[in-house]
Amino acid sequence: MKKQSLIKGTVVLGIAGIISKFLGLFFRWPLQMLIGDEGVGYYQMSFPLYMFFIAVASGIPVAVSKMVSERNATGDYEGVIQVFKKSVLLMFVLGTGFTAILLIFSDPIIHFLKWDKKSYYSLVAIAFAPMFISIMSAFRGFFQGLQNMNYTAMSQVVEQIGRILVGVGLAYLLLPKGIEYSAGGAALGAAAGGLFGGIYLIIKYVHVRKEIKVFKVSDNKEILTKLLYIAVPVSLGAAVSSIMSLIDSALVPQKLLEAGFTYRDAAILYGQLTGKAFILINVPLTLSSALCASLMPIIAESHILNKKVDVINKVDLSFKLSNVIAFPSMLGLYTLAYPILDLIFPGQSAGFNILQYSALSIPFIILVQTSTAILQGVGYYIRPVFNLAVGCIIKIIITLSMVPVPSINIYGAILGSIGGYAVTCVLNIVFLSKKLKINMNYFQTMVKPAFASFFMIGSVVIIYWYVYNYTMSSRIACFLSIISGLIIYVPLIVVFGIFKYSYIKDKFLKK
Repeated sequence: MKKQSLIKGTVVLGIAGIISKFLGLFFRWPLQMLIGDEGVGYYQMSFPLYMFFIAVASGIPVAVSKMVSERNATGDYEGVIQVFKKSVLLMFVLGTGFTAILLIFSDPIIHFLKWDKKSYYSLVAIAFAPMFISIMSAFRGFFQGLQNMNYTAMSQVVEQIGRILVGVGLAYLLLPKGIEYSAGGAALGAAAGGLFGGIYLIIKYVHVRKEIKVFKVSDNKEILTKLLYIAVPVSLGAAVSSIMSLIDSALVPQKLLEAGFTYRDAAILYGQLTGKAFILINVPLTLSSALCASLMPIIAESHILNKKVDVINKVDLSFKLSNVIAFPSMLGLYTLAYPILDLIFPGQSAGFNILQYSALSIPFIILVQTSTAILQGVGYYIRPVFNLAVGCIIKIIITLSMVPVPSINIYGAILGSIGGYAVTCVLNIVFLSKKLKINMNYFQTMVKPAFASFFMIGSVVIIYWYVYNYTMSSRIACFLSIISGLIIYVPLIVVFGIFKYSYIKDKFLKK
């Protein structure tokens, strides 16, 4: 199978991620129209449990990607298949086990969490998702390890389409039986998406297996141990982030009450933070996640082959790409916060200043993700988790101390996120520089992308006001200025010498 460069793999996965998020709107909008806030509430109650499973199981695909890449680099094709088979077995046990737990203990879970009894159908329906998602994740890790992101990218789109068709279809068909049944039908869409995405990957695996030409594979028990050794720290890191979101949901509203806000005002502020700002910030993080998925197997391959210069070059390239994504995203969301919210949530642009300040955390979050992928790619699995835990403690301290201050309120939570990720970012980069003996070229990796981003955002603001004065529509002006910014930014990357055109042509455009 032909390998892809870091840039091409990132772009392929990034585009697929953005398409999937766009398709997700075709799930949310009809669902909201069909079952309203009450039905969506039943659906959402069970969703955090599903996301917790995703976080817990996230380490195994990463481990598969790294181990497959290492064995593929050394020509150990039998080892590639051994890793894949063990990962499928492990994910099957994990997925079906989690499904069984949710099905068996659904009533006690609802009673313990004090949910409405009508949420039962959503919980039972979404319980089937881990069984299918787990198998699909193992296949994705396999293809990422072979450094070809096309199949993973396509499976994301197929998964989302399956989720929409089945979820919205069942929600519509079951609506006459009651809103709770309709919400359960929508929840079943997650399992259907995993099934469809998995079937697509199985078909592609059959073709790839013919290329590898390994027919008999011996059993290697050490592989399972190595898989867990890599997967557990990665999963812990994801679980920490997931648990932190749950803690945040408990701390912030409570501390806003201490600041003198009413229950209603506290809910509004927290909703603006999580329901608007976080959703928009997650868009550039989709591109960052794509970079990390492409980066892990590439770094692992160079490291296992002891190509130190190549590792350093890949680190330099990954930080460049991170900042090329982070800086324009931060400046764009900060500068156009109001018109962007007005474009996406017509008539509900309140809280745009919360989005502005939340955008300042984007570079730190992306650099944490990238540096974590690099460290785990070269074999340092525990240290990034430890650094993230330190950052989480910083975040809690700042949130607890700042949010109760009336003049700071919700912005204390934003400061907590910025502070926590900034500390984690610094700890990761210092450790990385020390262990890999890298002298980071900050002018190339940070200053140049920052300058290009400032030039771009200046042009965007001028275009926005020109179009707005001509049309008197902030939505049209916002849409056209964002498109113009994308068109302007790409040439600026070449003009500022961040990437040479010949390099982009060779690594991405060349077939």
